[in-house]
Amino acid sequence: MRFKDVFSIIGPVMVGPSSSHTAGAARIGRSARHLFGKQPDRAEVIFFGSFAATYQGHGTDRAIVGGLLNYETDDPRIPMALEYARASKLEVSFREGRGVVRHPNTAQLILTDCGTGRELTLTGISIGGGNIEIIEIDGFNIKMTGVYPTLVIQHYDLPGVLAYITQTLSLEGTNIAQLSLDRKNRSGHAMTVVEIDGEIKEEAVAQIKKMDALISMGCIDLTRADLENWLLQPEEEQK
Repeated sequence: MRFKDVFSIIGPVMVGPSSSHTAGAARIGRSARHLFGKQPDRAEVIFFGSFAATYQGHGTDRAIVGGLLNYETDDPRIPMALEYARASKLEVSFREGRGVVRHPNTAQLILTDCGTGRELTLTGISIGGGNIEIIEIDGFNIKMTGVYPTLVIQHYDLPGVLAYITQTLSLEGTNIAQLSLDRKNRSGHAMTVVEIDGEIKEEAVAQIKKMDALISMGCIDLTRADLENWLLQPEEEQK
């Protein structure tokens, strides 16, 4: 990973004990919370590798849940996040995952809205210094860092979709920092993840929502504590 500034090297202001096992884990949980659009009713957390071996001692379980409660890495409530989750009616379970993963600090989160049955699956890795990568969302293999405000757009794999997204952002004066795309099969469902320099402009979001090929759109912006439900609800799937 290319570090963007000195704070990327020395790590974030945080509740300890570990930038990888605590701060990074909190950012993974918070990324999932933002993308889900609200606090889930139920969260299953699957730890792999080093996370699985040490998550209780290093507070990784509490950090992940703190992120799901929208706590930032320095929030003093993180050590008591499990208690706050129970008070907030967030049901959480933990288990150790099996199989080979690409990084020892890997966590997969499965979030559920019990009222609608909506689910989100997100896999993140904590790569050191509080930095993370999100490597999978709902079965799509993508890459995002959480450093930038990010649009996560699920759409049909049709000609011109990527050009429409990038042109819309360009016309609104938005610079793309990084872009990742994956598709399940040709002419099937695809996901485009766009990391953006600066804030996400609602005018650009409104234009992308008009796209005929759109299935759903979400946002992850770890620089904001108030990001809830302004564009995150999935659109009705186009027939």
